[in-house]
Amino acid sequence: MYLFENRITIENRNELEQYLQGFDHKTSGLSFSSLYIWRNVNEFSWQVIGDYVCIAGISHLELEQGVKNMFLFPPLTKTGKYEPEKLRETIYAAKEIFEKNGLPFSIRLLPLRMIDIIKEACPGEMKYIEDRPNYDYIYKRQDLVDLKGREYHSKKNHLNYFKNNYAYEYIKLTSDMAEEAKAFVDEFTEQQTLRNHEMVLRNLEKEAMYDAFNNIERLGLVAGAIRINNKIEAISVGGYLNKNTVVVHIEKANIDYRGLYQAINNEFCKHTPSNVKFINREEDMGIANLRKAKLSYKPVKLLEKHIAVFK
Repeated sequence: MYLFENRITIENRNELEQYLQGFDHKTSGLSFSSLYIWRNVNEFSWQVIGDYVCIAGISHLELEQGVKNMFLFPPLTKTGKYEPEKLRETIYAAKEIFEKNGLPFSIRLLPLRMIDIIKEACPGEMKYIEDRPNYDYIYKRQDLVDLKGREYHSKKNHLNYFKNNYAYEYIKLTSDMAEEAKAFVDEFTEQQTLRNHEMVLRNLEKEAMYDAFNNIERLGLVAGAIRINNKIEAISVGGYLNKNTVVVHIEKANIDYRGLYQAINNEFCKHTPSNVKFINREEDMGIANLRKAKLSYKPVKLLEKHIAVFK
């Protein structure tokens, strides 16, 4: 269900980015590349309500229980400032749209630094719930390049094993190579055993990755791949969140090659432009193994997010 009147398209990128860059939210979901790539998976839609842009989408975290939660991103400002009364009007207008469609209203992916802004607009009216599965993992790019210290000893061992045992090349991924990248994704996903609702999500994710591969340059993505025996065996694709941060949206590797996940992460960071100081590797979605893997790379910050609902 697309709640608002506009879809996310490349053609409205410039208009949306005026709002996305207006306030430094620092959250992975509030980059144009993230919104565009996952627009169909999450049924994102948007419209200008008052002085702010409102974006709605669905959360997949509860799908296993058969629940499809529609939510509102934090409203976006073009000016970098939020005026409490005008923000309040926008929130209530968005709430009315939700309720007219029979949907409970919530603001999700709300960064900690914005809670006081919402509290000022709606004093005493909302409660705020920690949303740990959606915390962003933020790393220093140089840490992921160097892998220095005892905490990275295991990562370095896997990486060195890969480098010592496989002849490979890291290449910049371009849209001219989209068909080769798609073939890798097809082969990668065929190895997965999934339940019905997971199959639906997997197919939507495949379509999102295909679209990203076709539009690497138009979206301004940072993308790379590792070839072994002249065949792509790992891919990493990211987008700019701001001038010094890249968000990794897609990372896939053939697990038949020990150390390949460590290698694609390391090479991607090495080849990211030098002005990039931080790598945001998005959230863990509450998946235990994914959380363990993300923590093992020693993030310098977990960016907290919250859910806001009316009392």
